[in-house]
Amino acid sequence: MPVAPEDWRPQGVDDLEPGAWDALREATHSVCVTAGAGAGKTEFLAQKAAYLLQTGLCPEPKRILAISFKRDAAQNLAARVRQRCPANQARRFHSMTFDAFTKHMLDHFRLAIPNAYRPPIDYSIAFPTRRDFDLFLKRHGRPDVSSDRFEQAIARTPLPFEKTVEKLCTRELLRAYWDDQYAMPDGALVSFAMINRLVDYMLRSNSRIKRALRLTYPFVFLDEFQDTTYAQYSLVNTAFRGSRSIFTAVGDDKQRIMGWAGAMNNAFDEFVDGFNAVRHALLRNWRSHEALVGIQQVIARQIDPDVEEVEARGQLEVDGATAAIWRFDNREQETQMIARWIRREVDEGRVAPHNVAILVRMRANSVEDELAPVLRDHGLTLRNLARNVGEIAIQDLLVEPLTEVILPLLRLGASARAPEAWSAAQDRLQALANVSSDDETVQERLQREIGEFSRNLRQIMRDEPLDTAVANRLFAQTLDFVGVERLRQAYPEYRRDADFQRVHNGFRILLRDCVENAVNWNDVLDRFEGKNQIPLMTIHKSKGLEFHTVIFFGLDAQTWWSLSPERNEELNSFFVAFTRAMQRAFFACCSERGKPIGWLEKLLLPAGVKQVDGVDIITP
Repeated sequence: MPVAPEDWRPQGVDDLEPGAWDALREATHSVCVTAGAGAGKTEFLAQKAAYLLQTGLCPEPKRILAISFKRDAAQNLAARVRQRCPANQARRFHSMTFDAFTKHMLDHFRLAIPNAYRPPIDYSIAFPTRRDFDLFLKRHGRPDVSSDRFEQAIARTPLPFEKTVEKLCTRELLRAYWDDQYAMPDGALVSFAMINRLVDYMLRSNSRIKRALRLTYPFVFLDEFQDTTYAQYSLVNTAFRGSRSIFTAVGDDKQRIMGWAGAMNNAFDEFVDGFNAVRHALLRNWRSHEALVGIQQVIARQIDPDVEEVEARGQLEVDGATAAIWRFDNREQETQMIARWIRREVDEGRVAPHNVAILVRMRANSVEDELAPVLRDHGLTLRNLARNVGEIAIQDLLVEPLTEVILPLLRLGASARAPEAWSAAQDRLQALANVSSDDETVQERLQREIGEFSRNLRQIMRDEPLDTAVANRLFAQTLDFVGVERLRQAYPEYRRDADFQRVHNGFRILLRDCVENAVNWNDVLDRFEGKNQIPLMTIHKSKGLEFHTVIFFGLDAQTWWSLSPERNEELNSFFVAFTRAMQRAFFACCSERGKPIGWLEKLLLPAGVKQVDGVDIITP
């Protein structure tokens, strides 16, 4: 039975801050929620989903659509809702990225796209570069057109071009680009920008699909709204403007880092005006302690002088410096001292390796080449999350649905006692099979099947050698147990074979790599997940994550040449990266790489950031 709205209580947490309660209870008007770093945006959205589902305000069979900018954010939100709601309710919460949403719409309703622009069924996803656009423009005799602006025109120009007035370049040039992409020798190539335009065209051309979408989703969540592009917002307008669907848009202008990709300049103002939304603010930081939040506020005021004061709710759990600039004379000293410092912190039990993040502005592969051997000499492993396995980055692979389904089952084979893996495996397979948590007969059968399968896996892992051939066989058997077709039906992003194979091959390659020099199968899976490994990633990919300790590697004027008070997006990126730290944040500055960033140090030092000679960072 539904819970009365006035009797509903937060799920899994003691309480919510007043602003969160106000935004959560608003179910008749759209809301715009400003939520800074550490404010608990994911938790707020999960609680609002639980509120709507459990009170019957979103009654069966209606669903909630949650759209995030990044895949890991979408997966984290879905996982949080599964923790807060029974399975039969959580299944009505659809969390995905903008790209996944539009691709699902294209693949499901492709035939509804007018024939002149309809892509073939066997299209492949394209990730065009600036060079690709330059070559196209040169080939078509238009080198005078900027590749960046042409890319924006592709992303923002509505279809069909026959009805479009395009100031930048002719309709014929845009049409020629689409024709070229569809006529590629190895099959049609379609970018996500093109998919966005195709789905927008489909919804404008077919009122029945638009009406079905609106009826299915009376509530829509937009996470990280500050990074929404003009094309994405245009699609949201096409799909839902004028409907009865209620929106909850959450984000923070200070974390707007995707302007280069077309993010809107004034997303929140346009949303408030366009959807008659009510504004709310979350003003507590649950991630970081008072000293770090104080430094965050200094950076935030550099971005926005009128920023509201944030209340720190994180607890300080370490002694000593919590923020410092480490100065090194040369690269060898820098890598050696950082490795020795991490080794000491791990040995003394202050932090686990996987909770020390090394953040770089770009070129993570080059930093891996330089830093990994030194860390290895100190018994530490660096995990470059930006590295590709096949055609997918490790960081992306780890949050893929295939990984979330397969990994718990392999864990059950590697260990007889793995309650978390058992619970995860049961939840995933229950969702795949669309089994109600109230159906005890089916639940018992599912448990028996998982138990029998895991015992078979355990015997293979016990009796067979620890090598890549066995790893490939274990993966194949697990995938067969799950069912490829069932996986593809549950996750629309896998319905095209090329998309499924990209993830399948990446999983197999990474599993194979983790077998090398492993001591047992649990060790293999720990390596796969990155346990006890130091994560290395770019500042952009750190968004949405949190770590006990963050080390900025190479913070100098040469590497961070574009970081200046006048370049808002670079400063926003720096702010986002700094706010990943729960306990400590350090900046490694090596004079051999480049000079210090003077204006930034003048900003940070009065806020409590210390200066430390690199040779002194491991002194008592």
